[in-house]
Amino acid sequence: MDGLKEHDGANTPTKSSWYALQVRSRKENYVATQIVWQGFECLLPTYKCIRNWSDRKKELEQPLFPGYLFCRFDFQERRPIISTSGVLQVVGNGRVPIAVSEDEIQALKLAAHSGIPKQPWPYLEVGQRVRVNYGSLIGLEGILVSMKGNHRVVLSVTLLQRSVAMEVDLAWLTPVKENLRTLTSSGILHPIQTSLTC
Repeated sequence: MDGLKEHDGANTPTKSSWYALQVRSRKENYVATQIVWQGFECLLPTYKCIRNWSDRKKELEQPLFPGYLFCRFDFQERRPIISTSGVLQVVGNGRVPIAVSEDEIQALKLAAHSGIPKQPWPYLEVGQRVRVNYGSLIGLEGILVSMKGNHRVVLSVTLLQRSVAMEVDLAWLTPVKENLRTLTSSGILHPIQTSLTC
């Protein structure tokens, strides 16, 4: 499936949450396959890119978040996950794992299924937050940026501090009054109030 490698495991735990897993770079697909074979639900968002060699061009499918994938499991029953070859750690704050919000997972799935071209994007903490009101991305919220005259919505995964950019028509967007996030001394993101300019 273009843009998303998602699998539903047969034995998904009932008290499960989504977590980001840090995995060996360039082994994301292999690790995802191993985890799925164990019966867990796994999400590996991908994008297509063109690689140029001296004699040819080739379209490749690459992870949107290199070195990371998402898995739904009960953290109390994490042993099969963390003992999987290629898994480095469950992402969190120190030794405390932090679940990825269901909203962020659903937004990633929506973006992946939209068919709109996407690419990795540096994580942004500031900018105008917008909502898409039309098209296949309706309901998606993200940060509006402009790049070489093209307008894009950036969808961010807070925990990984990574983002994905997608081109959209400006007419599809409306501003959202949103809080900006800032790091506290504990390393957890909390909202602060800010004003928006149009």
